[in-house]
Amino acid sequence: MAGNSQRRGAIRKGGTKKGQVVGSGGQRRRGLEPRGATPKAEDRPYHAAARRSRAAAKATDTSSRGGGRRPAGRKPEDGPEMVLGRNPVVECLRAEVPATALYVAVGAEADERLKEAVQRAADMGISILEVSRAELDRLSTNGMHQGVGLQVPPYRYVHPDDLIARAKEHHERPLLVALDNISDPRNLGAVIRSVAAFGGHGVVIPQRRSASVSAVAWRTSAGAAARLPVARATNLTRTLKDWQAQGVRVVGLDAGGDTTLDEFDGTDPVVVVVGSEGKGLSRLVRETCDAILSIPMAGDVESLNASVAAGVVLADIARQRRA
Repeated sequence: MAGNSQRRGAIRKGGTKKGQVVGSGGQRRRGLEPRGATPKAEDRPYHAAARRSRAAAKATDTSSRGGGRRPAGRKPEDGPEMVLGRNPVVECLRAEVPATALYVAVGAEADERLKEAVQRAADMGISILEVSRAELDRLSTNGMHQGVGLQVPPYRYVHPDDLIARAKEHHERPLLVALDNISDPRNLGAVIRSVAAFGGHGVVIPQRRSASVSAVAWRTSAGAAARLPVARATNLTRTLKDWQAQGVRVVGLDAGGDTTLDEFDGTDPVVVVVGSEGKGLSRLVRETCDAILSIPMAGDVESLNASVAAGVVLADIARQRRA
């Protein structure tokens, strides 16, 4: 056709009988594959709408406190979290963490871990977005993303009173765990898993100076965080006193306790308070406890990890209740 002889692809190139044939390397075929629904603009941390939403939430929180500066020690509002790296992403997907989007860098090497991550995300209905490496670099703090990132929404906490109500709905004696000074999310995840395994009704954590239910805690709990409610207490001491008024016995764990696990009766409604391995229970929480419980141990071991100690006590309480 006149005037169209110079269009791209119109002139046959030499090299073969039918001309040179150049493939796309599968890019066109992969580009036609469905990637799921695109997340809302406010759910994408790099989008302008998400930045505006965070700024509006921060302004609302500041005005509600009557000041323009956040008090010292106060945590900012929780937002979506990015899990970076191929192993962490695969582990989160295996634990069925309720993620909202899987980000894959353009040109990322498709090894077995990446293939599994994409397959699991597709099976779970998670949006799969192909972004540039520069975009993933911006979303990560240190750039160590290995070409993949998983966006996890903020955890939805319940009110502490809901934990007691949950036990009453099942006509069971409440079995709860309160964490004091636990800052490692892996310990939090392990405690959540133990409480779910031994028939507990929930976990309560302080709103400040405590690990939160992050992606690390989700992964450590092996998905138990999706089945067991976790509450946040503005004042842990006040929450424990409220539970005492409802007939729940508050028992703290400490190596120098006045009662051993062998002597403890766990058949009554009880909340087990676990402190950190280093600091133990805080003063006000310790004074609120009805009893301080210790675990008999052989040898020269002085203490157990917080999550291990909680698992030992919960297993013994579950045994007593079965009997």
